[in-house]
Amino acid sequence: MKRPSISTSIIALLTLSSWLFLPTHLHAQDKLFQGVKVGVDVLGLLNQALGSDAHSSEASVEVNLKNRFFPIMELGYGGIETTDDETDIYFKTSAPFVRLGMDYNVLYKKPHLPGYFTVGVRYGFSSFKYDVQAPDLVDPNWGNMAVPVHYEGVKSNVSWAELVVGLKANVYKNFYIGFTARYRTRLSMTKNENSEPSYIPGYGQGKSTNYGITYNLVYKLPF
Repeated sequence: MKRPSISTSIIALLTLSSWLFLPTHLHAQDKLFQGVKVGVDVLGLLNQALGSDAHSSEASVEVNLKNRFFPIMELGYGGIETTDDETDIYFKTSAPFVRLGMDYNVLYKKPHLPGYFTVGVRYGFSSFKYDVQAPDLVDPNWGNMAVPVHYEGVKSNVSWAELVVGLKANVYKNFYIGFTARYRTRLSMTKNENSEPSYIPGYGQGKSTNYGITYNLVYKLPF
C-alpha cells in the first residue's frame, strides 16, 4: 500500500483543524448571553456644573443577548428649582425615576466592529411632588381681590415612552463611551385641579413631547 505523502498529511491536518475551530468561533458569536454593561450619564452632571437650574444623574445596566438584543434598565434622580423670568412663576421638584426597555444592534452581523449602532424603546415612570408659586391673581369681579397662587407638595405620577437611537464605541479594553438621542412622548400624567408640573424627573420639560440626549461612560463587567 502506498503511504500518504507529507504534503497530503499536512493538508489533511489543516482541514481537520479548521473543521474543529471554525464551529467554536461561530458558536461564540451565537451565544445567547454575551455580557453585562453598566454605565453612567455624565451630561446631566455636566449641565448642573455649568449652572443649569435642572439637575439629573442616572445609571444603567444592560445585558447583551447574541450581540443583537440589549434589555436595559435606567435608574436616576432628577429635579429642578427655577423661576421663569417672564411669568415670575417659581417651580421646584426632585425625585427618582426609572426607564425599562430594549435596544437592537443594527450591526449585529459585524461583531468585529469595536462598537454598536442601536435603535430602541423605553418606558419611563416617575412619582414625585412639586412646589409652585406665582404672582397673585386679581379678580375684578370681587373688588380686585388678590387670590394667592402657592401650592406645596403637589403629588403627580407621570409615565412616558421614548424612541432611542444610540452609538457605543469601545475605547479601551472593557471601557466604552456612548451617546443616545431620544424622542419622548407623555403617556399619562396625574393632574392637579390648579396646576400641573412644568418639569418631570427623567423626562424633562412637562410638554406632551420633547427631546433629550445622554452621554454615557460604560464598563463591561469581566464575566
